[in-house]
Amino acid sequence: MLNHPNLKTEENIITNESQLTDIFCSGIKPDSIIKQKRVGVEFEKLPVRKADYKAAPYTDVAKFLATYKKNNMHGIYENNALLGLSAEAGTISLEPGSQTEISLNPSNNLLDVKRTLDNYNKVTSQLAEKFGIYWLGYGIQPVSIYKNINIIPKKRYEYMTKYLPTVAKKPLIMMRETAGIQSSFDYADEKDAMKKFAFALKLSPLVSAMFANSPVRNGRLTKYKSSRAASWLDTDNDRCGLVSSKIFNGDFSFSQYAQILLDVPMIFIERNINGVKTALRTENITFRQFFKEGWQGFTATKQDWDMHLSLYFPDVRFKSYIEIRNHDNQRSEFICAVPAFWKGLIYNDSAIEAVSDIIKDLTYFDIEYMRRKTPQCGLAMKIKHIPLKDIAKEITDISYQSLKSYGKGEEILLEPLLNLMEKGLTPADLIIEKWQNEWRGDISKLVSYSRLV
Repeated sequence: MLNHPNLKTEENIITNESQLTDIFCSGIKPDSIIKQKRVGVEFEKLPVRKADYKAAPYTDVAKFLATYKKNNMHGIYENNALLGLSAEAGTISLEPGSQTEISLNPSNNLLDVKRTLDNYNKVTSQLAEKFGIYWLGYGIQPVSIYKNINIIPKKRYEYMTKYLPTVAKKPLIMMRETAGIQSSFDYADEKDAMKKFAFALKLSPLVSAMFANSPVRNGRLTKYKSSRAASWLDTDNDRCGLVSSKIFNGDFSFSQYAQILLDVPMIFIERNINGVKTALRTENITFRQFFKEGWQGFTATKQDWDMHLSLYFPDVRFKSYIEIRNHDNQRSEFICAVPAFWKGLIYNDSAIEAVSDIIKDLTYFDIEYMRRKTPQCGLAMKIKHIPLKDIAKEITDISYQSLKSYGKGEEILLEPLLNLMEKGLTPADLIIEKWQNEWRGDISKLVSYSRLV
């Protein structure tokens, strides 16, 4: 048995299952907040070396972070290694393969978000070039594969690297090579949360296809339009995908979501041991087992549950907000189309009803089929004899008109996507056409096209 403190305080220990939904209940917002239609955005981007377009190593990205650190920023460290920066407006952190993610606090104006991200990309591009780095608005490393990309010095990722390959074939591709865009949204109560959650899950494979943007990997054109989404199909079936078919039956709750998470194998827990924050591998026990029986003398705490929630990776997930996750990273003009598309739908009951009517005949198995097929096909497939591109176009129109009704001018952010949907194309289709013709397989052209400046 390990010799350790267990942080046993009354408010910290989980004593009954009802406490597991506390974090979801804490996300319930008053009507005054819901009316603001706030959106949180997380935006990852890929660092490549300007010399050869291979993945930039952690050492170079860490030097960039140290230089980028401003007066109002605080460094985020683990074992003296710089792994991110925090500021009042949000945080900048590193993903396993040194992908750089900016997480912005919720905003009620996506035009402000766009200005923030445009400025961030401009400033970081100029600075990173001094360290021989280009940032790409693309879904997967275009040249380097995971075997040639070292993980950053973070214990969490070390344990994920040891665990995930034991349950699937492509988790290291997901961890080290890919980059995406995530959006998060508020909910008014449990019923509202469940409605938005189920709606987003039903649409997630379609929207993933709409934003497919990673057809070139390892310097070659692949059979996928979203190589990033393809990697998620084989990352860990216990913690990825569409959560549960029960959600699609229209009767789901915070408690049922918690029950699903209880039976997901744990990867690790964290404890302060001899004054040092230490990650401890939990030997694949489920959280239910940990909660009921403990492990190595440890007792389940609220922090353990929060960590467990963060290590669950479905296409849409709960914390104290709804997080929609499954989108490839994009070039500048498409970045804010992701949160704009969802904002136009999620906060408008009439839009949700209109879209739900369009997809009402799709079963859980139809949506799972789309999830499996769209990484390869994008929008070039049919579901129940209906072209997916037609559904995408119609739903994007609904989102556009909804955004327009909000009266903030945010619909302009959807125009690049709307233009693509009118042609039945994805960002990946544009790249494939250029790769095969104008670029003639020249990787430098893809880097130039995708570079964020």
